[in-house]
Amino acid sequence: MSNSQALAILSLAALLGAVGPALAAEEPVKPYVHSNDNAEARPFAGDHMLKAFHGREGIDRVVDGLVDGAVADPRITDIFKGQDLERLRRTLKEQFCYILNGGCDYTGRDMKTSHADLGIQQSDFNALVEDLQRSMDHEGVPFRDQNRLLAKLAPMEHHVVVR
Repeated sequence: MSNSQALAILSLAALLGAVGPALAAEEPVKPYVHSNDNAEARPFAGDHMLKAFHGREGIDRVVDGLVDGAVADPRITDIFKGQDLERLRRTLKEQFCYILNGGCDYTGRDMKTSHADLGIQQSDFNALVEDLQRSMDHEGVPFRDQNRLLAKLAPMEHHVVVR
C-alpha cells in the first residue's frame, strides 16, 4: 500500500469516526414534514452575518458552547435531562446556519412541537439566551451581530415559553 493510499484510508476512517457516532447516537423521532419554514425565521441577506460568526465552523462552536453551557447551567439543566443532545446540536447548527445564510437546510421540527412537553418558563428562556450570548462572546461575534441574530430568534419565544 502506498503512502497516499494509507493516508486516504486514514482520512476516511477519521471522517467516519467523527461523523458516524454523532448521527448514530440520535434517537428516532415521529415522522414530520421537513421544511425550512420550521426554522421560523428567514435567512439574512448576503454573507455578512455568516462571516461575523466565522462561517460554519464558528456556528458549530457557538452551538456547542450554547448546548454545553445550557446543560451545565443550574437554572435550566433539568430541562435537558433525558433529551437527545446529539439531535439538538445538529438541528440548532442547521437552524443557525440556515438563518445566517450559510447554505444549510433546516431539518428539525417547528418550535412549538419541539418544545411542547418541556414546560419552559420565561426565566428558562432568558437563561438560555444568556448562555447563547456567552457562547457568541466566546466566539468573538461582534455585539451588533449578536443582537441581529437574537432579534431573528426572539419571536420564537411565543412558541417555546408555555407558562
